[in-house]
Amino acid sequence: MDCGASAPMPIGNLPNERSSLLPTSSTTLNQQLDLNQNPKRDRRRIVVPLDELVQNFLLVWLDEKFDESVDDYGHSIKQLRRTVNKIETFCETDECVEYMLQFQNQKILLIISGALCNSVVPHIHNMTQLYSIYVFSQKKEKYEEWAKDWSKVKGIFTEIIPICDAVRQSARQCDEDSVPIGSEIEPSFMYTQLFKEIILTIDFDKTKEVKELVEYARKHPGYVENNAQLKLINKFGEEYGDDNITFEVIDKHDIKEKTLPPNHPSLAASYNNIGMVYDEMGEYLKALSSYERSLEIQKIALPPNHPDLAGSYNNIGLVYYNMGEYLKALSSYERSLEIQKIALPPNHPDLATSYNNIGLVYDKMGEYSKALSSYERSLEIRKIALPPNHPGLAQSYNNIGMVHDKMGEYSKALSSYERSLEIQKIALPPNHPDLASSYNNIGMLYYNMGEYTKALSSHERSLEIKKIALPPNHPLLASSYGNIGNVYDKMGEYSKALSSYERSLEIKKIALPPNHPDLATFYNNIGLVYYNMDEYSKALSYYKKAQGIFQKSLPPNHPHIALVKRNIDNVKKKK
Repeated sequence: MDCGASAPMPIGNLPNERSSLLPTSSTTLNQQLDLNQNPKRDRRRIVVPLDELVQNFLLVWLDEKFDESVDDYGHSIKQLRRTVNKIETFCETDECVEYMLQFQNQKILLIISGALCNSVVPHIHNMTQLYSIYVFSQKKEKYEEWAKDWSKVKGIFTEIIPICDAVRQSARQCDEDSVPIGSEIEPSFMYTQLFKEIILTIDFDKTKEVKELVEYARKHPGYVENNAQLKLINKFGEEYGDDNITFEVIDKHDIKEKTLPPNHPSLAASYNNIGMVYDEMGEYLKALSSYERSLEIQKIALPPNHPDLAGSYNNIGLVYYNMGEYLKALSSYERSLEIQKIALPPNHPDLATSYNNIGLVYDKMGEYSKALSSYERSLEIRKIALPPNHPGLAQSYNNIGMVHDKMGEYSKALSSYERSLEIQKIALPPNHPDLASSYNNIGMLYYNMGEYTKALSSHERSLEIKKIALPPNHPLLASSYGNIGNVYDKMGEYSKALSSYERSLEIKKIALPPNHPDLATFYNNIGLVYYNMDEYSKALSYYKKAQGIFQKSLPPNHPHIALVKRNIDNVKKKK
């Protein structure tokens, strides 16, 4: 490489690169929890299980004294049925284990009595279908130290309500992890995706399809006696049916008509749900329009510091982040944080999410000291609020490592990255995208240290996981191809570098707006390869494309603008 050429810009940490955790799907906007890398949205999803296939998990309760006719157990079962559709209870350990072994492709959440946990958990902990364990015991102190040795144990609980909350949290994580692996698609994932597509394509001026769907669900045997589920089904009928008519349940025989006011919070929830799906589809302008309509209604219907308002500002910030409009994203995230500080306890996980998202924006803007401060504040909260091997902690360590890497503090960066990877290997499936992100970031670190063989190995491991876990044109694949191109460029293998960059650019052109700064990064890097191949006219053409986008999308003092200008000056000297 000519000594006058600037190095390729690392492109692994694009807006969709999963190096940080964010809020997951939830039934209320203020029940967020960070479980992945990107800035995440507040997902106010109306859950309508049409069939047991849509439920991505099984809830099993093992207690040798279990008797539903006893008031305590009966009350507990009633509370749990407000959270899940089906619960299997067992008094005999062997019978319970035999039941769980039948299910190879479904996740199992297990409630177990303290009296059995010491003898049973060591024998079942490594079952692949066993996702989470909740110990139900009045002797909490007795088992807290023991639980630290078993990563799937999510806590020792003395009351049923906290178990319900923990089950909801794990259920949301099950939804996020239901990604098709290889050529086989799990039924739960497939039906959930089909359901979302149907909802998006329904003609909402004609409510026949929605009414038929609601009527079918009301008659489903699993819901006829389940009042909590029937309320959700009817809420779905209200929000996705006729804009002016909703239904009120008198009794299960689940009806009378009544008016729905134009600024009812349920309409806000509907707009939020639609925005969330558009966001996931990459249709950011439509997502922004839906989120803003939701916010308008909430400002009228809710108190000024209600947590749902914070959720809407968070979601709007996420869209701006994905569009590369970082100043607008920062403004929205900071407004969300202001509300959360008033509405939530000081160590609530949602505050950690907001600090994390603000850190991501500062990171993108090149303000690394501010990014580091935000990430460290997020980590402080998560250490208090989350279990020791929670993926949210992995995200915080990963993001802190990224900033140290960019600041040239490589030993600190490697330590943070390795801590993140350790947690992820315990907490996540072997081909989860967050593992790919960690390998990606370790590869970038080795790249910056000049250890190109190690860098290439890490990036290729990251790409292997992404090819299994993600669709063929997912933006995260583009980041891996780009980083592999960077390494090949440094190794002087220019044809391989150019091939990787061009594959990356093909994907990004599909996924991003035409003036997104990450496209400029690719143009710059392709220009650099042509420069190294002595094809200066082609190099200048790509550098100018990069410069035009950077000037439109980044602050004038951003280091990428200065870098591409140096590249243009260098290539002009060669012509």
